[in-house]
Amino acid sequence: MLLWLVIAYIGVSIGIGLYAATRVHNARDYIVAGRTLPFVMVLAMVFATWFGAETVLGISATFIDEGARGLISDPLGASICLVLFGLVFARPLYRMNLLTLGDFFRVRYNRQTEMALSLCIVVSYLGWVGAQMAALGLVFNVLSDGAITVNQGVFIGAGVVLVYTLFGGMWSVAMTTFVQMIVIILGLLYVTWLAGDMAGGFNAVMTKASAEGKLDFLPTADATDILAWVAALFTMALGSIPQQDVFQRVNSSRNERVAVWGTTVGGLAYFFFAAVPLFLAYTATIIDPDMVQRFMAEDSQLILPNLIINHMPFTAQVVFFGALISVIMSTASGTLLAPSVTFSENILKGYYQDMSDRQLLLSTRIAVATFTVIVAVYAVSTDATIHHMVESAYRITLAGAFVPLAAGLFWQRANNLGATLAIVLGLGTWLLLELFVPEGDIEPQMFGLAVSALGMLVGGLVGPKSHHRPHAGHHHAAGGGHHVTR
Repeated sequence: MLLWLVIAYIGVSIGIGLYAATRVHNARDYIVAGRTLPFVMVLAMVFATWFGAETVLGISATFIDEGARGLISDPLGASICLVLFGLVFARPLYRMNLLTLGDFFRVRYNRQTEMALSLCIVVSYLGWVGAQMAALGLVFNVLSDGAITVNQGVFIGAGVVLVYTLFGGMWSVAMTTFVQMIVIILGLLYVTWLAGDMAGGFNAVMTKASAEGKLDFLPTADATDILAWVAALFTMALGSIPQQDVFQRVNSSRNERVAVWGTTVGGLAYFFFAAVPLFLAYTATIIDPDMVQRFMAEDSQLILPNLIINHMPFTAQVVFFGALISVIMSTASGTLLAPSVTFSENILKGYYQDMSDRQLLLSTRIAVATFTVIVAVYAVSTDATIHHMVESAYRITLAGAFVPLAAGLFWQRANNLGATLAIVLGLGTWLLLELFVPEGDIEPQMFGLAVSALGMLVGGLVGPKSHHRPHAGHHHAAGGGHHVTR
C-alpha cells in the first residue's frame, strides 16, 4: 500500500512536469525558463538544489556517526556557497544575460577556456547526480521490502526523473520543485515532531547529543585538524560556486533583485532546515538503539528509512517517503539538466557554429537522456556513500574553475594567459596529488586552489592587459550563438 501511494505521488509529479513542458517553445525556455521566474519559485529551486538525498539520508547518517564535525562541508559549506553566490556573484552574472557559465568563460577569455572549464563542470556532476540516483535506489529497495533491488531502484528512479526533465527542462524543474518543497517542509516537520515526542521531547534529544559531543563543530587546536576542517569547508563553499545548476537558477529569475535575494534567502533556508533531518535521525539512537547499531555496521544511510517504517504510524510513513522522494527528484532533475545544457551549449555548439535554436534544444534533450544513463551506471558501480559522492564532486571545480570565474568577474587584469595557467596548474597539481599523495595533511584540492590563484596572478601581471570589462553586459541571442556587447 505504501509503495503504491508513493508511486501515485510520483505520477502526480510527472504530470506537473509534463504540464510545465507546454511552456517550452525554444531553447531559452528550456534552459532558463525564459528568465521569468518569481522570487518564491527561485527560492524553492535554490533550496531544493541542495536539499537532496545527502541532506536527508547522507548527512543525517554522518551526524550519528561523526557528529557536527562531519558536517562542515554540508550543510555549512553548502549554505555559505549559496549566500556568497547570491550576495557576490549573482548580480554581475545576471547582468551578462548568458545561458551558461561556459558562455561566461568564452566571453571573458576564449574558446579554449570555455571548453576546458565546461568539461570540468560536466564531470563534476557525476558524483552529485549519482548520489541522487543511489538514494532513489535505496528508497525503492526499502519501500518494496527488498523486492526491488537497490540497483533496479536506481534505474527506475533515473527513468522517472528523465521523463519530466527531458520534456520540460527548467520549467518542469521550477514547477515540480515548488510543489515538492511544500511537501518536503510540511512532511519532515510533521514526522520530526512525532519522532521527538517518541524520544522524550526536544530537550532529551539535544541533551543526549550534547553529552556525546555530537554538537561540537569547531576543530581542535591541532594544525592538521584545522587544515582538514578548512579544506572540507572550502571545497563545498567555493568549489560549488562555478556550478551550472546554481547559475541556472539565478539566471531564471525575473529580475536582478530576485536573482540576488532568491539565492541568498534560499541558502539561509537550507542551512536552518537541514537541522530537521539531523534531529530526526538522532532520535533513532533513543527510540531504537539496537537498530542504529546494526545499520551503523551495515549501511548507516538505512537508519532513517527503517526508523520510519518500524516505528511510525502509516500516515507518517506516507508523508515521510513522499517528502523524501520529493527531495531527491527535485535535486536530481535540476542537476541532470545543468551538465547536459553545458555540454550542448559550450562543447557541442562550438563545433557546429550555425546550430539553430531547434537543433540546440534537440541536442540538449539528447544530452539529458545520455547523461541519465551514464549517471545511473555510475551510481550502481560505485561503492561510495551518498555524502562522499557529493563531497568529492566539487574538488575538480575548486581546483580548476573557481579562480578563473572570480578573477574574471572582479579583477580587471585577468586575461587569457592567467586563465590558462590557473586551469593547467590548478588541475595538474590537484590530479598529481590526488593520484600520488591523497592522504597528505592538506587536501589535494586545496593545493590546486592555491596554485590556480598563483597562476592567475602571474598570468595577469605578465600577460597582455585584457580589454574586457568584467561587468559589461552580454546578450545571448536565443536562437544563435551571437554575443552583443553593450
